[in-house]
Amino acid sequence: MATLADVARLAGVSTATVSHVINGTRAVREETRRAVEAAIKATNYSPNTLARSLATASTRTIAVVMSAISNPYFGQVLQGIESEAVRAGYTLLLADSRDDAEHELTVVRNMHERRVDGMVLAPSADAGEALKYLRDQSVPVVLADRLIDDRYDQVGPENAEPTARLVDHLAELGHTRIAMVSGLSGLSTTEERLQGYREALQRNGLDFAPELLVEGRSETESAACAAERLLELPERPTAIIAANNSMTIGVMQALHTAGLRVPDDIALVGFDDFPWADCFSPRLTVIAQPCEEIGRTAARLLLRRLADRDAEPETHRLPSRLVHRNSCGCA
Repeated sequence: MATLADVARLAGVSTATVSHVINGTRAVREETRRAVEAAIKATNYSPNTLARSLATASTRTIAVVMSAISNPYFGQVLQGIESEAVRAGYTLLLADSRDDAEHELTVVRNMHERRVDGMVLAPSADAGEALKYLRDQSVPVVLADRLIDDRYDQVGPENAEPTARLVDHLAELGHTRIAMVSGLSGLSTTEERLQGYREALQRNGLDFAPELLVEGRSETESAACAAERLLELPERPTAIIAANNSMTIGVMQALHTAGLRVPDDIALVGFDDFPWADCFSPRLTVIAQPCEEIGRTAARLLLRRLADRDAEPETHRLPSRLVHRNSCGCA
């Protein structure tokens, strides 16, 4: 295995110069840099990552802490983060916060102890302790998906108005009992989608009926149970909005178990598109979020923060779009 000294001998320079070229710790002449790079290639030299991190005080790693990392939505966000991070020479460490504040703090600490350069965090409903830890330790962080504090760089989707568009569409089709299976209580995305739901009911002249709002906790099984409660009402809803993709699947399971056909017996629309939404029968009408762009923007914001710790924090809201298929009842 080639060593730093082997590279230095072949390039005709000192080992210190080779180190400066590899780590970018001091400017060298272009001719010297090219000679070192050629020697690295010729010897197939692989830098010692640990030694490099000690020399530069950077591990070239970014932590990503999210909940439900098996959810296709977060998978697509992660793809966006990785594409930008890899392009900039960083690798990712991934952890699931489980949307639990205590576990979130534990994994945030663990990531910091591994000397990550920065972190992308999809904060839980009670992320105060995790954010305090990051702030006290001066760890650069970007909040993704859930926008809760403009003192930090953050990026996420529009939530209220896209949800309202689903209500508008169902109301235009003549539905007056429009139910919503909402996400985990306390999440900013849940609260914003609830806001859009209630505001759109009002602007369409529909009364808010508390029995038509049930919590699905952002999970498939919980959403199925929530939908079952809706179907047990003396006057059941004629349309249901599921507030994320996992809950859409749970609602569909409950409707299928009850022997109801979508959209003939009940309309169903969802928040989140996913790869197989167009393959269901009926094809699902949904709000599609710019998942990968959220991830790419999060990574860019973090790279910017790593380059300039004193930059003013930025908040980015990215638009979502209505994907009109036929589970809503349209031909």
